[in-house]
Amino acid sequence: MSEIIKVGMADLKVCSSPDGLTTLGLGSCVGIALRDPILKLGGLAHIMLPDSTAIRGGASNVPKFADTGIEELVRQMEALGAKRSRMTAKLAGGATMFATQSKSNLVKIGERNVEASKQKLAELKIPILSEDTGNTYGRTVIFYPETGEYVIRAVGKEQTVI
Repeated sequence: MSEIIKVGMADLKVCSSPDGLTTLGLGSCVGIALRDPILKLGGLAHIMLPDSTAIRGGASNVPKFADTGIEELVRQMEALGAKRSRMTAKLAGGATMFATQSKSNLVKIGERNVEASKQKLAELKIPILSEDTGNTYGRTVIFYPETGEYVIRAVGKEQTVI
């Protein structure tokens, strides 16, 4: 019997088929799903901020940041036998949750999280197969490493699968 494993905010987890991974409340946060299709092994990171180097004194919570969280997710998957050369990614989240005229980077945190995630994946040469990012609403996601389906749910919206 399969299990759906919960990934908290500023957290990451790895699992293999037939299990799945879920995270709730992706507002400006981004859910990065990685998959090795040969092993049917996957991982999900729920990142909150784009850049660990912007934190004075260093970042102690590795999964909280796009730069360190994605690297750690890849490391954990590789420890279980996944090959980076086979990994693919899907992204969800990165919404602008509060409408405002401000040009502040704090307000654009969702956009910055998406950009930082894409930049780190490109650096690691992991292709992004699809994404459901931006807009002004939060998302809950479920990722199935067996099929690669990334189910996205949002209040008042049709469920989508990318």
